[in-house]
Amino acid sequence: MAAKEVKSVLFVCLGNICRSPIAEAVFRKLVTDENVENKWMTDSAAVSDWNVGCCPDARALSCLRNHGIETAHKAQQVTKDDFLTFDYILCMDESNLRDLKRKSNQVKNCKAKIELLGSYDPQKQLIIEDPYYGNEKDFEAVYEQCARCCKAFLEKPH
Repeated sequence: MAAKEVKSVLFVCLGNICRSPIAEAVFRKLVTDENVENKWMTDSAAVSDWNVGCCPDARALSCLRNHGIETAHKAQQVTKDDFLTFDYILCMDESNLRDLKRKSNQVKNCKAKIELLGSYDPQKQLIIEDPYYGNEKDFEAVYEQCARCCKAFLEKPH
């Protein structure tokens, strides 16, 4: 039996300090818990360059810690290489999707499948709202939605 190739997923939001690092951390925990971490390359990034080099929002880190998840992620911006490297680029809202599709059109031989992470939500909440201007409850809602979506995404055949 041939060894399965490593699949890759990049989670993307506007600034890479709230939603996408939560999704990345949740997915990492899922693949670790399922003992398939050697089959997935996982990262997250931003469509903007506003927070490059910054740690995730303190409320995002607190929310993850409340669920027993740590992350050492530093914000980074999506690069042209990401469209050639990753199998999946999963973003949080229509604005991210438009920006990513526009950027992917500038990349020859884009291999990434660009989708909304919310398209995997069993509860059919398509958009993962930005909690930046919200409170801890909003970050918890993002966590719960990311957990549902990431689980469903991982369970689908790749």
